[in-house]
Amino acid sequence: MLITPVLLCGGSGTRLWPLSRKSYPKQFVPLVGEETLFQASARRLSGKTGDLSFAAPVVLTNSDFRFIVVEQLQAIGIDPGTIIIEPEGRNTAPAVLAAALCAYHEDKDAVLLIAPSDHVVPDAAAFQAAVARGLDAVAQGQLVTFGIMPTHAETAYGYLELANTPDENGSPVPLEQFVEKPDLPRATEMLAAGTFKWNAGIFLFRASEIIAAFKTHAPELIEPVTAAVETATADLGFLRLNPEPWGQAEDISIDYAVMEKATNLSVVPFDAAWSDLGGWDAVWRESEPDAQGVVTSGGATAIDCHNTLLRSDSDQLEVVGIGLDNIIAVAMNDAVLVADTSRAQDVKKAVSALKEKGAAQATTFPKDHRPWGWFESLVVGDRFQVKRIVVHPGASLSLQSHFHRSEHWIVVEGTASVTIDDTQQLVTENQSVYIPLGAVHRMENPGKVPMVLIEVQTGAYVGEDDIVRYEDIYARGQGAKG
Repeated sequence: MLITPVLLCGGSGTRLWPLSRKSYPKQFVPLVGEETLFQASARRLSGKTGDLSFAAPVVLTNSDFRFIVVEQLQAIGIDPGTIIIEPEGRNTAPAVLAAALCAYHEDKDAVLLIAPSDHVVPDAAAFQAAVARGLDAVAQGQLVTFGIMPTHAETAYGYLELANTPDENGSPVPLEQFVEKPDLPRATEMLAAGTFKWNAGIFLFRASEIIAAFKTHAPELIEPVTAAVETATADLGFLRLNPEPWGQAEDISIDYAVMEKATNLSVVPFDAAWSDLGGWDAVWRESEPDAQGVVTSGGATAIDCHNTLLRSDSDQLEVVGIGLDNIIAVAMNDAVLVADTSRAQDVKKAVSALKEKGAAQATTFPKDHRPWGWFESLVVGDRFQVKRIVVHPGASLSLQSHFHRSEHWIVVEGTASVTIDDTQQLVTENQSVYIPLGAVHRMENPGKVPMVLIEVQTGAYVGEDDIVRYEDIYARGQGAKG
């Protein structure tokens, strides 16, 4: 049977700050292993296994992440399918309904597998086998969810209570009820009972069945989401939902809107390893600690430490821990987190505190990813800024000008094709070029390797929103990112 994966790709992952931030959340970061969580999720839901085969994925994301999604899928050899751009986050219920409406329009019998894009499932074959076990229930009109075997009394997850004990084959079991995140005594009781599973937020159903469920249990969402889909616009291969009706849809999860009210739910037990990486303590567990319980990555060194995570995500920062016990230390160029492992879930409180004091580190990632590549600020002063800019082979920045700054570009790797007003020239390694204030200019990489340059900006204002675009191959509008 052909299944269309629907990858939900919009969360901010504040509990994994400073590596995960609003401008570049955890699904796009290689937290465990070489691939990002998004890439691993897409790979897990691709290809063909027995009678089970996956179509190209449908991805729901926001405008800022659309080119990152394409880039990361292409990097692992997966052809991007439909990429739906949400004008604003409205939680999972509107997102799932939009995906279902799009799929149903293409195929009245479409079967969808809804999955977050930031989970860790090491055994992809076991997960695909679990999906296959749910297909008979789907054929009978059931909405199928997947229940994860609890490994400990977890208070950060919701639970699924099964109507009876699963059989040895892991066949679908009727759902008794959803259970909200419990306190520790209740979680301990549910762990001992054997009929409770963690709620992973993964679903399998026909598009027609979930649309019917919305009409029954959340009819108020049908009109605005349908209007947003029917009046969506094509944008360089993306499907951009109409923002006006979309903004009228209630901000609500699929669990609250539909699943907790539906009577045709079945649960497929999944007993293999799984994690939503909901905090640095989860990253520590999934990173295979050594005999002393220590995990190090990047430029990190542990001396006489126990049950500790040390991580450096900067080429220029060495993190050294001595005599630490139950400590998390994560360092980046612009921010460092040090916390007791037992307080891992409180990292989001730190993000809130940073927002209140106006710290850019609360939401903004050091590297600013764009469709043509990325840049990072190396030094920022009152009237100047120094950046490192990396441009992908064949990529091009927009034709643009600035009101408040001039720029000096020094190419340090590769070759740049530079347009300044009516002139165009090639600038090679160790050569530089000056762009006067107000000049209309563009930078392109005509080569087959990434091009790297150092940009020195000077002027009264060096903010990213001081930009006027005249032409842009990525069809962005005005503003910092367009």
